[in-house]
Amino acid sequence: MIRFACRLSRKDFTFDARFETESGITALFGPSGCGKTTAIRLLAGLETADEGRITIGDTTLVDTGTRLFVRPHRRRIGLVFQDALLLPHLSVRGNLTYGRWFTPRAERRIALDPVVEVLGIGHLLERSPATLSGGERQRVAIGRALLTSPRLLLMDEPLAALDADRKLEILPFIERLRDEFAIPIIYVSHAIEEVARLASRVIRLERGQVVATGTPAEVLAWQPGQTGSERFDAVSILTARVKEALPAYGVTLLAHPAGDIVVPGIISGNDEVRVVVRATGVTLAVGSPGHVSVRTTLSGRVARIDGDGGPFVLVSVALPGGDVVKASVTRLAADSLGLAPGGEVQALVKAVSIDERGLPAQRSVGRHSG
Repeated sequence: MIRFACRLSRKDFTFDARFETESGITALFGPSGCGKTTAIRLLAGLETADEGRITIGDTTLVDTGTRLFVRPHRRRIGLVFQDALLLPHLSVRGNLTYGRWFTPRAERRIALDPVVEVLGIGHLLERSPATLSGGERQRVAIGRALLTSPRLLLMDEPLAALDADRKLEILPFIERLRDEFAIPIIYVSHAIEEVARLASRVIRLERGQVVATGTPAEVLAWQPGQTGSERFDAVSILTARVKEALPAYGVTLLAHPAGDIVVPGIISGNDEVRVVVRATGVTLAVGSPGHVSVRTTLSGRVARIDGDGGPFVLVSVALPGGDVVKASVTRLAADSLGLAPGGEVQALVKAVSIDERGLPAQRSVGRHSG
């Protein structure tokens, strides 16, 4: 169990947050400047709280009441930042093993070979960091942090400096280390798709305070009161299972109680999948939508309609199975369709609007149309 409660005042910003979390990946989520990195720095010992207490299991790292402050190198916390920060004069192997020198021999419970295998970097061991791609450097940085045998791994926007292809390359490795090493991870990101895919728990920060905690579906979804330009940030998270891959078309069908969901890429297995659907990528229809290019049609009932008197409203559609999908539509369209709470409606989702970063490890294909 990780318990965090810290207060820190700066000239133009006050951080005052508390949360508890356990195993798996916990995501710190929120807009720039909300305090995500401040929380990471406090956990790592790179920042000192004005007042507060931090514990990991039975070990207290910070207690300002007793003036206890464990120095960063004694906390056994692994760090991965945006920049891999590899040592240029060492090989990949040298970078990987460097961090182990700071871990007492009796506490070195993670060996080199399993880390190399999970991260797929065996062919890179004798290479210089200068010869690596951005994705390869970040995998080495993750491996170096793991080989310190940390009791907690902190990842601060680890994919922010990578392009879309490199992000898709790294995400499966983060999933594997989550599943195979059983180290609690606190993951900082403002990318909804990444958080929905990786995290079991989300802590949302705003202006230095915790405003929500819960599952990705509970915390990341749009909330009443968000209107105007925030319609572009409104998302729904739907849970489905792999039904059938269609390699000839480069898509996969996911089974959902409200109807099949078509997503880009080929996903194997029948595991549960979270699909992030942006409200601006959903079209509503009353009755049969007829002949359209969109292949995903989800049947449900209007649960609520929210608006601020402007040109757009956000329609929440309750689906069989308990999920809710949001659609951003004009007030003109809502009135023309006669939308009202309780009414039956079809939610049409274009596959091209679904970001692959939110989907499990897959073989991506070109994206063309709905």
